[in-house]
Amino acid sequence: MTYEIQITLQSDATFGRGDGVAGLVDEEVEHDPFTGLPYLRGRALKGLLVEECANLLFALPESDERTELVKTARELFGSGGSAEEDAGMLRVGNATFPEKLVETVRDALTQKTLTTNDVLEALTTIRRQTAIELDGAPEDGSLRSMRVLLRDTTLTAPLQFVGKVEERHLQLLSACVLALRRGGIGRNRGRGRIKARLLQANADVTATYWNVFRDGLGGKP
Repeated sequence: MTYEIQITLQSDATFGRGDGVAGLVDEEVEHDPFTGLPYLRGRALKGLLVEECANLLFALPESDERTELVKTARELFGSGGSAEEDAGMLRVGNATFPEKLVETVRDALTQKTLTTNDVLEALTTIRRQTAIELDGAPEDGSLRSMRVLLRDTTLTAPLQFVGKVEERHLQLLSACVLALRRGGIGRNRGRGRIKARLLQANADVTATYWNVFRDGLGGKP
């Protein structure tokens, strides 16, 4: 059985490490240097899911159900250590464009009808922002530029499970996926709004697992 997380951008987003390109942008998007295609690192995506899981568990009152969920979360995501046994069973790959598009881009690059820069610029744009003083004037030296991946873009990340995945793992994962609403640089300033879904054999099963998860908590929203 194949599992994936599908992410659709509902606003422009910058998935990167915070570094820039001298003379061009202060914050560059993460992209494949050989194809120019932007992507979201699997490690970053897993971090977002772990954050949403922590928020969910924090919001629940102490109960037997919560104790079991903490155990399931530890099995799924790990305990945050650096040892192999701390890693958890979930492995998240990079969220990328569909393989057919990747193959088309590679063919075009091979035939030299496109360059990597052409690809990057076709899928992104540069946004600029500045801080404003109390009197409404721009703050000196605050102008910054950020390359963003354009909204309505869809990326998909493959999932792997080390060991046997159970329904309870998928139920908790679906809740974390459904809670995932923002990501990337500037997500607290209106950017990086996303819609995430859990796919099983290419079918959206988010609601199916979420409904069971919710009912297990007494039907609480």
